Amino acid sequence: MSTFRSIVFASVIAGFIVGLIVTVVQQFGTVPLILKAEVFEKAAEMHQHEAPATAQPATTGHDHADHDHADHDHAAHDHGDHGAGDHDHGAGAWEPRDGFERNAYTAAANILTAIGFALLLAGFFAVRSGATGANVSWHEGLLWGLAGFAVFTLAPGLGLPPELPGVPVAPLLSRQIWWLAAVLATAGGLALIAFRRSVPAAIAGVILLTLPHLIGAPELANIETNVPSSLTHQFVTAVTVTSLVFWTLLGGLTSAVFARFGRGANQRA
Repeated sequence: MSTFRSIVFASVIAGFIVGLIVTVVQQFGTVPLILKAEVFEKAAEMHQHEAPATAQPATTGHDHADHDHADHDHAAHDHGDHGAGDHDHGAGAWEPRDGFERNAYTAAANILTAIGFALLLAGFFAVRSGATGANVSWHEGLLWGLAGFAVFTLAPGLGLPPELPGVPVAPLLSRQIWWLAAVLATAGGLALIAFRRSVPAAIAGVILLTLPHLIGAPELANIETNVPSSLTHQFVTAVTVTSLVFWTLLGGLTSAVFARFGRGANQRA
């Protein structure tokens, strides 16, 4: 039970701190870019509404009601993100008001996401500590955080980069399937390379790492958007950097706090 408490307490503390820090980072990185893109998105919507009834709308291959904002959300993160959710901009869809309410929901989402991933990391740390007899150090936790960044952001982002509002994307289900396959393949490939330490395992690991990208992520044949490509590139960079900050802080802080609670539990025992 002491190990379980250490996992929970370490995850809540580390997740809360990292979630707040990432929220602040997003206010200077991804959020301004999202707000700029929303201006272009609303301008396109107004243009469509003002078009004559007999005019045919431009073909984008994209149903606006199915537009994905999981990677556009202020909590995008892409921590993982990334690419698997769906945000409905259809009529009657609820949205938080700009300002405090929107920032509060963003912070809450970031904190809950960070706690969830911290629980996953702390569970691995507990198994690792039980196998080696020693607590995971903060720099080893940092490496686990970098692995999380590779699994949940870097690898799926190569095929499904985060998109701004107003940019058409492939159907949701196909993106979800490919994103999940990329995450599982990357995690399995890294595990084979890091823990098996043999040539056949390394070869199998490399195959797993490359397989989703050889298959290719789902994408639209034709993409028409008024969102500037330079803005999209800035957003991809900002999301990637924010996710790197998220995972490195989460890995190092979770391992440090877990080790602290673990030492306390051992001393009481």
